[in-house]
Amino acid sequence: MGLLRPVEPDDIQIFFAHQDDAEAAALAAFPRRDREAHAAHWARILADDDVLARTVLDAGQVAGNVVSFTAEGHRKVGYWLGRSFWGHGLGTAALAEFLGLVPARPLYADVAEHNTAGRKVLARNGFTQIGRRSYPDDEVVELEFRLD
Repeated sequence: MGLLRPVEPDDIQIFFAHQDDAEAAALAAFPRRDREAHAAHWARILADDDVLARTVLDAGQVAGNVVSFTAEGHRKVGYWLGRSFWGHGLGTAALAEFLGLVPARPLYADVAEHNTAGRKVLARNGFTQIGRRSYPDDEVVELEFRLD
């Protein structure tokens, strides 16, 4: 299918616009970064040999990204699509393709409980919910998923 390719420098500006969308950031329960912080964040991602990052394409257009990294002692996966690409199965298909590039199992993912679409993407790719966390200083409940 070919939905993924390595991240190119010009993609970072598009990723910035995606994460700067207030509705998308609220759904992901992820704080928006200013342009400088976002560029620094992606510079760290791309410089880290432990991270696998790919750009998600839709008809040749940059639609988002998917990454795998180690955190909290686990191999994790995360993904973000621009809002105009939501609701068409692209996230599910892109994650399925990406999982073929990441042989590590178990593989973990975290998603805000209110992000039902994000939860469906994980479930459709074989992830099962294994935990639920809330933090005293945060209203967001986070769900932990695992793929064996």
